[in-house]
Amino acid sequence: MIYPMLIALMGSYLMTPFVKRLAFRLGAVDYPNKRRINREPIPSLGGLAIYFGVVVALVLMGLSHKFLGVIVGGTLIVILGLLDDLYELRASWKLLGQIIISLVVILLGIRIQFISNPFGGMYYLGLLSIPITLFWLIGVINIINLIDGMDGLAGGVTIIASITLAIFALQQGQTFTLILTLALVGGTLGFLRYNFNPAQIFMGDTGSMFLGFMLAVISITGTLKTVTFWTLLIPTLALGVPIFDALFAILRRKLSGKPIFEADKGHLHHKLLDLGLSQVEAVFIVYLICVFLGMVAIGISGANLAETLFLVLSSVGFMVIGICKLKLFDVDNYRKSYK
Repeated sequence: MIYPMLIALMGSYLMTPFVKRLAFRLGAVDYPNKRRINREPIPSLGGLAIYFGVVVALVLMGLSHKFLGVIVGGTLIVILGLLDDLYELRASWKLLGQIIISLVVILLGIRIQFISNPFGGMYYLGLLSIPITLFWLIGVINIINLIDGMDGLAGGVTIIASITLAIFALQQGQTFTLILTLALVGGTLGFLRYNFNPAQIFMGDTGSMFLGFMLAVISITGTLKTVTFWTLLIPTLALGVPIFDALFAILRRKLSGKPIFEADKGHLHHKLLDLGLSQVEAVFIVYLICVFLGMVAIGISGANLAETLFLVLSSVGFMVIGICKLKLFDVDNYRKSYK
């Protein structure tokens, strides 16, 4: 099961320099502006290298038929991200593309089929599985997209979340989910060598949407499909930082009268930079928060109801304190800066 990770790592590591040159040729370059942190032009499209590493690992291991829906959906989402990086698609067109791709994946059999609860009984979702799965796929795709704002941030968060899901898959004996997760870890880790501060290349929407798609699909094929209601919290906690960051970004923009899909500098990593931290320091703080939430998620996997409630409530309490300290929801100041 380690081989897919090693193959994906080498594939993305060796492919990234070629993608870097391709990005310059195609003009897929992020130039400095008031919203971006980089101070010099940086090539994008790095997600192509991650995609290459993951897919090559699955194909060479002879597992492509097991993950047909994943490969098809991942390929389509990479194409959508590539078009966005090259032509800057309107938010409505991106969302439409994500909906269509998610529906294709659902038709290929990847969906949340039932939910059970800790008090007994099982709820088969039937047709409701389609909108619920659709919401989960699109949601996770966009939360990783939103957090991709600093060198190595989205890649590192994805690796930590993936390792958390991999540990749970190992505990549950979900072999294919574990293999898929480790392939994603390897592909992202190989690219992170070039993406960590100071970044030589960005992953772009090509990469952030692919990573979000993979995390969403891994959750569905593993934790969400076969476990109880409380362990639905495992992927949610594993992705806790980008989920809460995206949630507050949406609420902040909505209440301040700004378009939801318009980027800003009010995210967690921006607030950490405002405290005077360097990019590396800010990224490592986010990493540590993700590790903490990942450990809580693993703890929940073997906990009873009372222990689960304690872990969840204490985690939420710590996050609320952090949100207040960093003023992530200071709508008044945000509205003034927007005007």
